[in-house]
Amino acid sequence: MKTISKSLVIALGLTTILSCNAKTKNDSDKLAIAETKIETPLVRVEPEIKVALLLDTSNSMDGLIDQAKAQLWQIVNELSYAKCEEKSPNLKIALYEYGNDNLNADEGYLRQVIAFSDDLDEISKSLFLLTTNGGNEYCGKVIQTALNQLEWGEEKNDLKLIFIAGNEPYTQGNVSYKEASGLAHKNDVTVNTIFCGDYNQGISTYWKDGADLTHGNYMAINHNQATVHIASPYDDKILEFNEKLNKTYIAYGRNGRAKMEMQAEQDLNAMSYDKANAVSRTVSKSSKFYTNTSWDLVDAEKEDNFSYEDLKEEQLPEELKGKSKSEIKSYVEAKRKERESIQKEITELNSKRKAYISNKSNTTENGLENAMIKAIKTQAEKKNYKWEKS
Repeated sequence: MKTISKSLVIALGLTTILSCNAKTKNDSDKLAIAETKIETPLVRVEPEIKVALLLDTSNSMDGLIDQAKAQLWQIVNELSYAKCEEKSPNLKIALYEYGNDNLNADEGYLRQVIAFSDDLDEISKSLFLLTTNGGNEYCGKVIQTALNQLEWGEEKNDLKLIFIAGNEPYTQGNVSYKEASGLAHKNDVTVNTIFCGDYNQGISTYWKDGADLTHGNYMAINHNQATVHIASPYDDKILEFNEKLNKTYIAYGRNGRAKMEMQAEQDLNAMSYDKANAVSRTVSKSSKFYTNTSWDLVDAEKEDNFSYEDLKEEQLPEELKGKSKSEIKSYVEAKRKERESIQKEITELNSKRKAYISNKSNTTENGLENAMIKAIKTQAEKKNYKWEKS
């Protein structure tokens, strides 16, 4: 009887072990499948240039804000020629203002104007809405805030840059600039400092030290220097193409009409500084950086998740209502080809324009545009970015 019981216990034990092993194997297989799914996320193919622009909007900074408004498109155009391992990077720009007494004192007199965005019209609109007033300028605080609030990501090929511009001591406020610089360095973000005033004064007020801590560039600019736009014989023709280019956009969706109106508004804002600045914006509109997938059918169609079957009648502009899906597709295709042809013409004219301006420009200018482009190119080289000829 004892022998039977012992055999029974052994048999039951073996059964239990085998079924536990089987369960463990099944669980392991399930876990392996789950882990495989987790370990194969969608990989972003193109690198990104991420630029956070932190502008002092205290009373003395009207000239700086004017330079930013007037030079946005030249900066965008220069970045459009960048390549990283033969790939054209995407561009995202964020904007903060600080040092303005109209801003919340509890938050350090700073405000996120726009988070990282590739919507160039929104960025332009945000710049043109900036105004100056009074101020306490806390550099450490605004840098720390931008680092914590923005989505910087962890892609190794991304170029992640902060540009902070102002003219008061870099040490003001209850957040140490050294602490903020340490956080930037930890997140592979380079801080570039732009002192608006005398070069040596910027050094004595720690703007250079702020840049050095993250291996960034320190620059001093004359922020009250008016931007000089050099006219060329090609400007009028490029602006004619801009009018034609605008007619290739097919506004759709709830915000389509408003976005198209904003596009026209930013054309006027660029023209308010100079005809040549409006030309620079037109050139930007012919680059890969200028995309409007949220409201333009021509750009939206290129997205992987776009489907004509998902379009609803109420989303369509008047000229496409009542049309079949095939008719809509043919209309969009025709506009796309027209746009590509116009953009090619603009690009060819701009090459001639750049050559003309190169012979006329003063290379000693020390405005915001030159300072930013110099710093971007210097730091981009460290990540194997190159600039192709336009």
